[in-house]
Amino acid sequence: MSGIPTRMVVHALVREDGTVAGEELYEVAGLLGMTDQQVRLCVKRLVTEGRFTVEGRGRRAVLRLAGAEPGAGLPLVPEVEFVRHAYRQDRGLEPWDGLWHAFAFAVPESARAARDSLRDALTGLGAAPVQGGLYVTPNAIAPYVRAHAAELGLSQALTCLSTRDLAVGGTSDPRALAERLWPLPEIAARYGELRALAEQPALPGRAAGLAHAVTLAAAFSAAMLPDPLLPPELLPQPWPGTTARAAASEAWAGLGAAAPASGPRLFRLYGEALA
Repeated sequence: MSGIPTRMVVHALVREDGTVAGEELYEVAGLLGMTDQQVRLCVKRLVTEGRFTVEGRGRRAVLRLAGAEPGAGLPLVPEVEFVRHAYRQDRGLEPWDGLWHAFAFAVPESARAARDSLRDALTGLGAAPVQGGLYVTPNAIAPYVRAHAAELGLSQALTCLSTRDLAVGGTSDPRALAERLWPLPEIAARYGELRALAEQPALPGRAAGLAHAVTLAAAFSAAMLPDPLLPPELLPQPWPGTTARAAASEAWAGLGAAAPASGPRLFRLYGEALA
């Protein structure tokens, strides 16, 4: 997998005490195809943004996470709650109740930023747009949507409803609706990439293992974040997401077992997410 941002590598290598060893950072970044100059510029930007402080220079430097607890969330780790929900779906523990959940809102142009934020929250939770200001999903995300709308001051503009009778452009079959509303082939392709990477053994050595872990975490996020986590009843079977997540869990267990106790907190956070 290519295109991993350098700053993502920095965050991935943060240890439980909130530090990143410069020597480890440069070595892992090099294995991922990044130059020393890229790493130096990235560290400089992160320090300028106030995200890290740094002691020393180059490979002898020690970066320290600023303004956050060492155990705080990590950009590479999707929300634990949704990851666990996906694995429960894979095991057949979250059957669909047949309900579609719809959300509608009308927000004036004067509150455009809040409107865009609500729209982003809906799509981030897996809802699909049906037409202007109307989104649907088979998942019960109303508590999250209502909470976000309240934070934005848009509670009065939001309408939530559930129905078993949904037709979009004459399409009413649930599986056909899923194919129409969500880009399932694109989502499946991302999971194909994740599975291929998960089944690829890591090269020997601490740095190589860390580089593989960073790549696997990036691929997992790239597959999971745009996934609406539709119930299995609405997906083509066999669904690539199920096999890819199983392969990722197995690969992560192996990487975690081989990681030293002083390794990045990435291993603990993924271990918690996949538990």
